[in-house]
Amino acid sequence: MTRADGGALRILVVDDEPSLTDLLRMALRYEGWEVETAGDGATALATARKFNPDLVILDIMLPDLDGLSILGRLRARDADLPVLFLTAKDALDDRIAGLTAGGDDYVTKPFSLEELVARIRGLLRRAALVTPEQVGPLVQVGDLILNEDSHEVERGGVPIDLTATEFELLRYLMRNPRRLLSKMQILDRVWNYEFDGRTSIVELYISYLRRKIDAGREPMIHTSRGVGYMIKPARVAGE
Repeated sequence: MTRADGGALRILVVDDEPSLTDLLRMALRYEGWEVETAGDGATALATARKFNPDLVILDIMLPDLDGLSILGRLRARDADLPVLFLTAKDALDDRIAGLTAGGDDYVTKPFSLEELVARIRGLLRRAALVTPEQVGPLVQVGDLILNEDSHEVERGGVPIDLTATEFELLRYLMRNPRRLLSKMQILDRVWNYEFDGRTSIVELYISYLRRKIDAGREPMIHTSRGVGYMIKPARVAGE
């Protein structure tokens, strides 16, 4: 899912819980979207002016300005900007007030990332801001093809057998082509911190992938020492 001009969608997340904004930043960037965050109303309004978001995820309760006031100021600048409210589980009055004030949708805390992403996609489609993403389960980078449904992988038409963890790691890399991913980003997305921050497990599985993906071929998986890893199409001979 991209903007009509082919660029990445821009999402502004406004919440005063750093752990939540960090989680949403990572999860939404995994979808291929650009994400900015703000922890209070004043920062949110300033960021919106510079960032020009396609959608705003807005907590109703903030330390300075309430979400309804921020909504009014955002809409004064862009009357069609989609806004999705975050509300407390039992805050029925807040949900009603948010929708009455012009909010497009809401999710209650705690929520699942899958639900949030689905609602974002629905709002953006209704706002006609996006072009449809490629239909089907195939993810392709150069001559490397991954099927998300069948969990089959091939490069140059040659099948490659991967373990479940290798497949998830490769899928994350391929869904972010030409993007440098840190070891901690990979650890969080693929292992969910099950290895207590030990990034050596990432290095180990990258080495496994290289043996299967790049052995005897032009490399696709690249290392930036001290930073992380990137996948991109292999150079064609003669380039």
